[in-house]
Amino acid sequence: MRRIRANAIAILTVAWILGTFYYLWQDNKPHASPSSASQQRASGGRSHGQKAPVGRLEIHRDDRTIPLIVTQAPPLEQKQLQQQGQLIGSFDEKAYLSRKQLKAGDDPYREHAFNLQESDRIGSERAIRDTRHYRCASVNYDSDLPATSIIITFHNEARSTLLRTIKSVLTRSPPSLIQEIILIDDFSSDPEDCQLLSQIPKVRCLRNGRREGLIRSRVRGAGAASASILTFLDSHCEVNTDWLQPMIQRVKEDHTRVVSPIIDVISLDNFAYLAASADLRGGFDWSLHFKWEQIPIEQKMARSDPTHAIRTPVIAGGIFVMDKSWFNHLGQYDTHMDIWGGENFELSFRVWMCGGSLEILPCSRVGHVFRKRHPYDFPDGNALTYIKNTRRAAEVWMDEYKQYYYSARPSAQGKAFGSIADRLTLRRKLNCKPFRWYMENVYPELRIPEQDAVSSVLRQGPLCLETHGTDGLGLAECRGSGTNRPQSQRWELVEPLIRQQDHCLAITSFSSGSKVKMEPCSNKEPRQKWKPKGPALQHMVSGLCLDSQHPTGPLAITQCRPQVASQSWEPQLIT
Repeated sequence: MRRIRANAIAILTVAWILGTFYYLWQDNKPHASPSSASQQRASGGRSHGQKAPVGRLEIHRDDRTIPLIVTQAPPLEQKQLQQQGQLIGSFDEKAYLSRKQLKAGDDPYREHAFNLQESDRIGSERAIRDTRHYRCASVNYDSDLPATSIIITFHNEARSTLLRTIKSVLTRSPPSLIQEIILIDDFSSDPEDCQLLSQIPKVRCLRNGRREGLIRSRVRGAGAASASILTFLDSHCEVNTDWLQPMIQRVKEDHTRVVSPIIDVISLDNFAYLAASADLRGGFDWSLHFKWEQIPIEQKMARSDPTHAIRTPVIAGGIFVMDKSWFNHLGQYDTHMDIWGGENFELSFRVWMCGGSLEILPCSRVGHVFRKRHPYDFPDGNALTYIKNTRRAAEVWMDEYKQYYYSARPSAQGKAFGSIADRLTLRRKLNCKPFRWYMENVYPELRIPEQDAVSSVLRQGPLCLETHGTDGLGLAECRGSGTNRPQSQRWELVEPLIRQQDHCLAITSFSSGSKVKMEPCSNKEPRQKWKPKGPALQHMVSGLCLDSQHPTGPLAITQCRPQVASQSWEPQLIT
């Protein structure tokens, strides 16, 4: 009896193991997509219907590491395929793509810095997963949104990638919102790369007579646009579900907004579509190197709804929507910049400082192929072109803060950058704010590099701020001169600390009227963090300003009031 029971258990165990292996095999074996087996997903040769592995990856956008999630794409429906056929009209897609097929034995990365073989293989009719937050599907938009002109510039782009960009726009956008797609061919080797695409309804082709670069090409495209809204798009993208409505809605509500989608990543190796984090914004360092960074904790906590817009100090620059009249009013682009690079900083500074704002919209998603190198040549070399462009941005917009750009990028000093007279005239005409305002109100998280501490006195008319005993403070007659100043009136201003030897200026609490005292310095103590705000000294956490109130009274923090004498502090170097 025991032998029979043991045999039965063994048989059931083997059957369970075999059944499990059979189930896994069925779940993972390839299936043909609704259109054809040739339209498999780029990832590992999987078809649209097969599950992609789900998990976190680290994908490099140039040298920026972004946390991503691999997601599964739904299969294309037959109705979608029929609609795509109607949208491209009589355009012969097969003939267009077959003329530029990769030859056997050729390096698929050589010409375009991404895997051309995979791009050609997946075709232009693949489905991608909706990577938005689920709440985005319930957001409503106006029924009378204005149409937009899509502007795409390219130079020797892969035909399959360029066509996929165009078809994704046509198939995933409400037809009423697409006024036209303007292709600017920046003097590609083969004029037919662009000319043949003009057979697609709504697509126009403009060809440059010489190499102009992205910046001047975009200005040409904007000038030719007939819609009141401009949408700038790179030539190696795939737009996602309902990508356009959120951006046009925001610009319609306020024409001074410049809005960008969350930019998902399309793998340069297998063209898998990867969802990017929704908690990022654009930032930069003092060398004017763009980077993606986490939204500040205060901004994150204030966003109760994940569909709400994210304020961003800068945009990546490849994909954004902007009112055409506002684009022209602000001076378009700096057309003395060459080819590519730095134009996103110049545009971002100009928008913020001259009355506009920049936003990233979580309910708009666009995939982009991020490459590790440029597949095209720069007339003066990549590095020199980038230095010229960023130096123009720094000289026009960064005021005294440009010293930190030159400190971070010493190779820029002495390099030619052309005349900036017309851009300085534009800045004066637009009555733009100073870069200090941008630092204080838009990007206070960008820290000023630490410098050697220098001693100053903090004057308020004929009086100076001085310490009394170990922790007392007050105003007293300024005494001595130069190095003869008393130690009690010597201050070192090293952001975010205002220090005197090893003691620092600190508030006693975060409410208006709280007294100010001296205490041992600590970089981690939020009560000791200050920053200049015009002539005032503002506490960074409370937002209140240092106020002498009246000469004989104790110092306190109160609501910041511009031009109030008791909040005006004039630092004077002790030399």
